[in-house]
Amino acid sequence: MHTTADVNDRLDYDPELQTLADYVLNFRAPSEEALTTARYCLMDTLGCGLLALRFPACTKHLGPLVEGTTVPHGARVPGTSLRLDPVKAAWDIGAMVRWLDYNDTWLAAEWGHPSDNLGAILAVADHLSQKRVAEGAAPLVMADVLHAMVMAHEIQGVLALENSFNRVGLDHVVLVKVASTAVVAKLMGADREQMLSALSHAWVDGQSLRTYRHAPNAGSRKSWAAGDATSRGVRLADIAMRGEMGIPSALSAPQWGFYDIAFSHSNKDLRLKPDGERRLRFQRTLGCYVMENILFKVAFPAEFHAQTACEAAVALHPQVKDRLSSIERVVITTHEAAIRIISKTGQLANPADRDHCLQYMVAVPLIQGTLTADHYEDDFHATHPLIDQLREKMEVEEDPDYSSAYLDPEKRSIANAVQVFFDDGTATEKVAVEYPLGHRRRRDEGMPLLLDKFHRHLATRFPAHRCEQIMRVCEDHAALASMPVNRFMALWEMTP
Repeated sequence: MHTTADVNDRLDYDPELQTLADYVLNFRAPSEEALTTARYCLMDTLGCGLLALRFPACTKHLGPLVEGTTVPHGARVPGTSLRLDPVKAAWDIGAMVRWLDYNDTWLAAEWGHPSDNLGAILAVADHLSQKRVAEGAAPLVMADVLHAMVMAHEIQGVLALENSFNRVGLDHVVLVKVASTAVVAKLMGADREQMLSALSHAWVDGQSLRTYRHAPNAGSRKSWAAGDATSRGVRLADIAMRGEMGIPSALSAPQWGFYDIAFSHSNKDLRLKPDGERRLRFQRTLGCYVMENILFKVAFPAEFHAQTACEAAVALHPQVKDRLSSIERVVITTHEAAIRIISKTGQLANPADRDHCLQYMVAVPLIQGTLTADHYEDDFHATHPLIDQLREKMEVEEDPDYSSAYLDPEKRSIANAVQVFFDDGTATEKVAVEYPLGHRRRRDEGMPLLLDKFHRHLATRFPAHRCEQIMRVCEDHAALASMPVNRFMALWEMTP
């Protein structure tokens, strides 16, 4: 039986909202490692966005809602000639960078892709910088963008450590919306009241359901969901900056608040505070931990829980490529989160369905020796029936040690193993990969390859001289940090 809280005493803002607001308003000193990693993240994220422009399913969504709209000081959409209002620009950039599931990843009780927030950050920073220059003021510089990225990563990532939204059916893009709202409000010059108002509206906003990420409804909305969330963050920050009142107990209000609506039912997997209330938990003080530990997708445009499985499959390819017709079964040993999120059997209806199927992402590199974005497309799938034949021979099993290490803050591994058995009774060795190429523990190995990936993606859109110009700027940390945002964004603009 529900009761209605009819006492109309205006309360102070929920302490969780105050924690987030004070962090964004007061954080001054990201570590050198965090800022360097943010620079790599900036490059990788924009490169992934450029690659997505090869796919009409993505580009059909880009551009103004009203064709021919001209926006004074409009924010640039990298790799295009578009100049849009910051809300739509954030949507477009966010959709581009997420489209191919190739940008960075964070895995914990919740998961997600903190670089999705770059859509909001770049759109707002570019618009504000152009406007300031027109008014005779100094523009924002790229150091402001890198700092905002560190904070957005931290908000989204720390909230994900012990708060599982997927367990109650909510999509992780709620955290994109919250993080984007906070950091762009800071870029806009929010005071504490405006920041709290903006954050409260982000939480009270209706949150997306995860149904578009799972069978039988997996589809392309998952590729633009983060763009939608980050653009909503820009809109809510703008509303707060116009003086809109906040909602102080947006989280905790009895019956009507986020906790009672979203976290009210008895789910043992939701973390509880000592007093039994279901509230957001902060495992650690907000700083720059998440950016320092972010996971890059260096080798494969694949859902991150499958990255090490893809590495294992590529390693096995030479042993199986000439014996594909003799395969009796394939055993994939994995962790609980991978089973829950991406293990699926049956027909795969579209590219978005395929890049969230563990078995598909193992079958392709076993057969092809690699996995690229093109391997998810309908034409490729239709002409390679062996993929589905191999999927039918796969067995997926959990290793409890893999599941434990996945959640261990000192390890944060994403382990998978693959072994192939043949009909003559022989088998390959069991190839296990504990840490993916983009893990912090493999930075020395992974970063040169990440730069190669970035250069390849630049070349899909720009001539060689522009690619080299962008590379020079991005590889020089001091030069990049001091560059005005409007000048940086001009490097990515296409001539109409």
